[in-house]
Amino acid sequence: MIDTLRLTAEGAKDLLERKEVSGDELFAAYLAAIGERDPELHCYLHVCEDPGGAGIPIALKDVIGTRGIPTTAGSKILEGYVPVYDATVATRCKEHGLRVLGKTNTDEFAMGSSTENSAYGPTHNPWDPTRVPGGSGGGSAAAVSAGLAPWALGSDTGGSIKQPSALCGNVGLRPTYGTVSRYGIVAFASSLDQVGPVAKTVRDCAFLYSVIAGRDPCDSTTVESPEVVLPAGDDLKGLRVGVPKELNEHEAIEPGVRKAVEHAIELCRQLGAEVGECSLPRSVDFGLPCYYLIAPAEASSNLARYDGVRYGYRSPNSADRLDMYTHTRDEGFGDEPKRRILVGTYALSAGYYDAYYGQAQKVRTVIAREHAQAFENFDVLVTPTSPTVAFELGGRTADPLAMYASDLLTIPSCMAGLPGLNVPCGLSEGLPVGLQLIGPQFAENALFRVGHALEQAIGFDFVPERLR
Repeated sequence: MIDTLRLTAEGAKDLLERKEVSGDELFAAYLAAIGERDPELHCYLHVCEDPGGAGIPIALKDVIGTRGIPTTAGSKILEGYVPVYDATVATRCKEHGLRVLGKTNTDEFAMGSSTENSAYGPTHNPWDPTRVPGGSGGGSAAAVSAGLAPWALGSDTGGSIKQPSALCGNVGLRPTYGTVSRYGIVAFASSLDQVGPVAKTVRDCAFLYSVIAGRDPCDSTTVESPEVVLPAGDDLKGLRVGVPKELNEHEAIEPGVRKAVEHAIELCRQLGAEVGECSLPRSVDFGLPCYYLIAPAEASSNLARYDGVRYGYRSPNSADRLDMYTHTRDEGFGDEPKRRILVGTYALSAGYYDAYYGQAQKVRTVIAREHAQAFENFDVLVTPTSPTVAFELGGRTADPLAMYASDLLTIPSCMAGLPGLNVPCGLSEGLPVGLQLIGPQFAENALFRVGHALEQAIGFDFVPERLR
């Protein structure tokens, strides 16, 4: 019998190569697990019964366009939309023989930090179903954690891969902006969006990144990236690890999270790294407000295309074309997209553009320069990924600002276009704590090296305690 809770993608590959299981048997095992556990967790919005192929199964966040498979971005306004082409990342997965298990739940248009904004209901955390899995990619993170997929793809704008990976006990990578194609991805904020892998181990994460990374002629923002090296070592000799004071001592960080992260930093020393303190004051002070001007501004532009004319939901309650636009957008969008469209449209409006959006872009440059300065002395920076462990469902839905603060520690490096890797580093209150590793552009291999060494030293059991 195949234990999908403990099976890694690397382990699945070995089983297939040794012909101990067939591709169909492996796929059927995950379908059985989905049938058993997903009714409680709601990780999937659509499950594929027979996608063809014989390789390792994979789950895809429902912002990734898939030919012949519904793609809703967690929104009513895209209800019933079935793309006629694959996103580049989906094509690359299929070219490597990966079999699509299904599409995972997400905050609507990837806007949120808890996967509670989905028009199709929230996802529950496999460690404690009364808690959120993080967001916006909570469906992908929870699916991997609960053994409903060996690995998955998510998307990250301000922390939507890293933060749910932290709350669900996974390894999750937000790659350097431009190393992974955005072609075929439902857009949120185009200068920030990036697709990346979610997995049980650092090696699995690195391998999946190697599958999707690389230049794409369909996306002019992509670049060639360094060849991925699967990590194998267990020491950090010769590496300089920086500890940003403001991101490690922020008052929002829970004591249990702080303790687990401090232990991981001490392990870096024991593994041979040179550890020192650095400072990112402007990134912490201005990262969140800067993000919540730039991201909504770009969202208001990207979401203008959803008007009921070409695809997706169209309101039946309309007398004329203008009425149809108004009712479709009012009925089709949830509260969070509406909130961000309003904020973003205001920030881009005549007389306010320079004061808000233009000023935020200048601050973004300051944040990028501040990180670059830190990397003059360090190879990798370490911080908590989330200031808290998974919070209760409904605990922050009435307070958007409290919800936004969930991404306080992940946003600054995203604004700078830098790669970030979440690695589980322990438990607090019986729930996973995530360690965020940040590198300079194109330093994914360094992140994998540090993450793998810490993974071996920490010995985190990625199977939720209640499912063991």
